[in-house]
Amino acid sequence: MADEQTVDDGNGVGKDRSTSNLVEGFNNLNLLRQIGLMVALAASVAIGFASVLWTQSEDYRPLYSSLHNIDSSEVIEILEQNAINFKVDTKTGALLVTAEDIHNARLKLAELGLPSSGSVGFELLDQEQPLGTSQFMETTRYRRGLEGELARTITSMNAVRSARVHLAIPKRSVFVRDAREPRASVFVELYPGRSVNNQQVNAMTNLIASSIPELSLKNVTIVDQKGNLLSKGEEDPKLVKAAQELEYTREVEKKIINRIQALLDPIIGSNRFRAEVAAEVDFNQVEQTEEMFNPDLPAVRSEQKVDEQRIGGGFAGIPGALTNQPPGNGQAPEVANGNGEGGQPAQPSNSRSQSTRNFELDRTLSYTKHQVGKVRRVSVGVVVDDKLITDPATGETRYETWSENELERLSILVRDAVGFSAARGDSVNIINSPFIDDGLSASDIEEPAFWQQDWFVSLIKPLVGLLIIMVMVLGLLRPILKTLARTGAETRDDEEAQQLAALEAAGLGSFDELSDEAVTLTGGSAIALPGPEESYEQMLNTVKGLIAEDPGRVSQVIKRWINEE
Repeated sequence: MADEQTVDDGNGVGKDRSTSNLVEGFNNLNLLRQIGLMVALAASVAIGFASVLWTQSEDYRPLYSSLHNIDSSEVIEILEQNAINFKVDTKTGALLVTAEDIHNARLKLAELGLPSSGSVGFELLDQEQPLGTSQFMETTRYRRGLEGELARTITSMNAVRSARVHLAIPKRSVFVRDAREPRASVFVELYPGRSVNNQQVNAMTNLIASSIPELSLKNVTIVDQKGNLLSKGEEDPKLVKAAQELEYTREVEKKIINRIQALLDPIIGSNRFRAEVAAEVDFNQVEQTEEMFNPDLPAVRSEQKVDEQRIGGGFAGIPGALTNQPPGNGQAPEVANGNGEGGQPAQPSNSRSQSTRNFELDRTLSYTKHQVGKVRRVSVGVVVDDKLITDPATGETRYETWSENELERLSILVRDAVGFSAARGDSVNIINSPFIDDGLSASDIEEPAFWQQDWFVSLIKPLVGLLIIMVMVLGLLRPILKTLARTGAETRDDEEAQQLAALEAAGLGSFDELSDEAVTLTGGSAIALPGPEESYEQMLNTVKGLIAEDPGRVSQVIKRWINEE
């Protein structure tokens, strides 16, 4: 900047010479340059003002892109209760929160289940109905309330962020052939990083089908925000059973893997091994009835004995003619003295003995129903990374392979953990193989540099703003003002030199020696001014000619007139 000096212009009036130089330099510019200079100065002031506001303002980030679909009153109330600074963008309607509080705000709102979907339910029926409402409007209002209630219920699930339900309920008809089944379509928006399994989809489908009369499962369609069809309608029971069996098998394998991890994590490390399990599960339903007898343990249940003995009483026969006949001639006996006791002949006899015994054998009757989902066979494969050994003396680390004895010890532990059974053909294999390191562990992740942290950004903002203002002032405004002041000073010096030359030509030393009569617009050899009797156009043409001939002298006279006034 030019040094400021105060000079006397002959009338004792003090003026700022530097300011006069700036004004004089600005006046010497043409109109286009003056406009460009004014625009540049205005832009510089605007940039400096914006830099000051930027350094003093906080960094706001959008919490929600719009407040149209959320309950803004509840959200704002929660933010005020937790002393979180926020503002609403008037152009986009976005809710802005300071960068340091945005994560805290989202956690607080998620804790209270906000933002809510803002759907309406059966409260529509509580509103006053206008006079003359048609049956169509009543039916539409009821269907809209039912859709809102179903959407609220589905949104209550943990993984669902919002839901919309569309019901297509046909009008009832008295003719059976014209009857149409109702249908339902559901659009669900899931939280980022969450998903719903088949059981949850089936639960939503059954919930909607049970809420609408005569609505079957096959007429319910559920779609997520990515356009994926979640519902599958009525499925084949065999496929459903197969899916359940497969899911149960995966659960069994997962439990066995968790046992292996819980056992080997403290020994090897969480990222130093991989385990996979293949389980064969028997889902056959078997019912067995068995009856067994033990012949070594007989028991007499019943016994029956019969003894018969018969003794003859002499000859006898059927009464008749033959019986009354005399006996025939006698014959000599073959055995002498064959008579019985007392000389009597022996009497004929007949005896019979019969015995019946019934034995009760030892019998065992058993009824067995085999368990469904019994593990038939388990195959376990474990791969172990090389051991990481640290030398206590030097602190260097190196990798070593596991010995056969160590692998065998690990194999014994794994067998006991999974319930190894050689009778059912289980197998456990553990091998050692070096892993490929394709990523960084948690300990390898370095902390961000100090210039990437929030405190450094908040500290550097005022310095950047001050630097911008200094660059604008010292690099732009100061050179422009110096150039204008120098140009104005040169112009003033030229005018003063011309004036002094004119005074010397007139024989005067300074302007103080001039009287009012001596100050004229013309010199000795210049054109004479017209008299009062001349016309206005002639006077104007004469003045224009003087200005064209000597503009410096004309300007000096005008300045003197202005100072006198």
